Amino acid sequence: FLQYKQVDNTYIIYVEQDEDIMATLTQFCKDQKIINGQLSGIGAIKTIDLGVYDLEKKEYVRFIYEDLWELTSFQGNILLKDGDPFIHAHITISDHTLNVKGGHLFEAKVGAVGEFILRKINGNVKREYDPNIGLYCMSFNK
Repeated sequence: FLQYKQVDNTYIIYVEQDEDIMATLTQFCKDQKIINGQLSGIGAIKTIDLGVYDLEKKEYVRFIYEDLWELTSFQGNILLKDGDPFIHAHITISDHTLNVKGGHLFEAKVGAVGEFILRKINGNVKREYDPNIGLYCMSFNK
């Protein structure tokens, strides 16, 4: 169950405790037919799958954090990838001694609260694979 309120092209979204953030927000975009947008958020999260991209190896180095962390910043965008909305997000998290980590978010569960703002952008920007980088990157080709 997802609670949200729409105001013009902006959605205020509350992701419930123990829900997967990326899967829930992606499904929300599909349900609302949002193909381009901007996301931000805060809260408290757990079971965090975080990564940093190694350009030489063309792969992510991934880290899992099981404990509860403050979600001090969530920044992301929504673009089409293979015909579906795809969320690319980076986060900053803080532990209970205020040590900070950050990187590319693969997935995390809401530990206490998940509060997000999604701004729908009326456009048709998508991601296409860039073999030089090894990732699906923004593409403005028609």
